[in-house]
Amino acid sequence: MERPLDLDAIQAFVLVADMQSFTRAAEALDSTQSAISLKLKKLEQRLARRLLERTPRLVRLSADGQHFLPAARELLAAHERALGKLNLGAARFSVGISDHVTGSGFAKVLAQVNGYDPGVVIEVRIASSRDIMQQYERGELDAAIVRREPQDVGGELLMEERLGWFAAPQSNCWSGDTLRVATFSSTCRIRELSLARLDDAGIPWLEVFVGGGIQAVGAAVTAGLAVSALLHRTAPAGAVDVGAQMGLPPLPLAQVMLHSRLKEARTREALRTLAAALKAA
Repeated sequence: MERPLDLDAIQAFVLVADMQSFTRAAEALDSTQSAISLKLKKLEQRLARRLLERTPRLVRLSADGQHFLPAARELLAAHERALGKLNLGAARFSVGISDHVTGSGFAKVLAQVNGYDPGVVIEVRIASSRDIMQQYERGELDAAIVRREPQDVGGELLMEERLGWFAAPQSNCWSGDTLRVATFSSTCRIRELSLARLDDAGIPWLEVFVGGGIQAVGAAVTAGLAVSALLHRTAPAGAVDVGAQMGLPPLPLAQVMLHSRLKEARTREALRTLAAALKAA
């Protein structure tokens, strides 16, 4: 009788395949890159197949890995179904995420979290970083993933994201010598920061659009109305960073912080998977 496959190794394989990164998979599993690599090496030895092609900058599935991935997902799902029959109910938690952080790949992020543990129900709220932090501080959320504001305290640094000046290709963002800008509402720190940088650089600006969220401002950029300061991960499809081309002042990195009061191991693991998937998106 052959030895059964190691479910931990299967789970690591699926996460590495989804996130295309040993580092992100290790973060999701609260492990180390070397430990994940060892698990997968043993899995490949057990199957006598090479599942992953590894390069210094890229991890991708081999032909055998692509063939094995659906079976690996089904094996994990069967395991969860078996455990589900023993559990009294699904685990649940709420998390608020800044709309500056979610980006266009958020659907894939949710799919990865669900694939990791389908029995965890996540209530997700998306709003501005300030609104999310206020809800978290009032105890309305179990966790928050937000862009760090000057008044925020505590939290874990999740990642640093680039800010850029984005516009639609071929759009004219100037009115004479005055830069046409699309901004967020007055409560947004990015608005305050970007306009201050323009003032410091001596660049006159005209606010031609004010949006209440990333979708509204992104639509204004796509329509060619103006240039806007946006995180690279949330810039609308087709928009380009025109900062250097237009001689606009550089913008600092945005710090994305994770705040959590979760105590139960299962929900903490799901949140860790969500955070790692966001970083990989």
